[in-house]
Amino acid sequence: MVHLVDEAAIRTSPDLSWQPLYRWGGVSAWVYVALVLIPVTLVFVAPLPPAEGRAVLDYIAAHRVVYLVELVCFVGLSIPALVVFAALAVSLARPARGLAAIGGLFGISSEIIALAVGSSPESLHGGLVLLSDAYTSATSEAERLTLVGAADALVAIANAMPWAGVLTAAGILVLSLAMWRGDSRRGLAVLGIVAGVLGMVSEVLRPVIGVAYLLYGLLLPVWFGWVGVVLLRVDAVRGGVGVAPVEH
Repeated sequence: MVHLVDEAAIRTSPDLSWQPLYRWGGVSAWVYVALVLIPVTLVFVAPLPPAEGRAVLDYIAAHRVVYLVELVCFVGLSIPALVVFAALAVSLARPARGLAAIGGLFGISSEIIALAVGSSPESLHGGLVLLSDAYTSATSEAERLTLVGAADALVAIANAMPWAGVLTAAGILVLSLAMWRGDSRRGLAVLGIVAGVLGMVSEVLRPVIGVAYLLYGLLLPVWFGWVGVVLLRVDAVRGGVGVAPVEH
């Protein structure tokens, strides 16, 4: 019995020496999905934070736990996303090394920026929690006005066009193009291309499109969840796809 190697399959299959990274990437993808779904369910508990300084300080005082959970989830999801982008880029290195490297760079950079900024729309910023505490204990209107002014500035920063979000969408787009080029997982590739293009437009126009942003917001966890399934399925069985026995 002789084994013939299907070179095309080997060229497009993931390098199994990175198996632990794929496994962690798959788990991280589902952690990401959970961190998105948790604050979404909290919408039924409390409304979204307002976009005006005095109102958001009052909101935090009234819904402190909800606000902190949303802040931790939306900022913290950048950590598992880092692992997902790294794992997916490595898994696509064989069929499209250049696109995989660029897509991975975009995705990882976006999450590092998001962690460094430490804020997220809508009106989520750690500094606002401290300002809310000070506002609640303030004894004069002049002191409150100063705190409201500071809150307005932080709200503007949190709700400004997030370049990290644009880079995230760009990373998804480029990695999906790499996936398409690899002639495998075409359904996920199409979803990623649509999500990437829609995401870049949605992030740029986020301040003006309002609830229309939710379309991209819904596609994002779907894409991450599907990527998680794909990464978790990268195992030794998949590595044997390119080897076929031939009897003489």
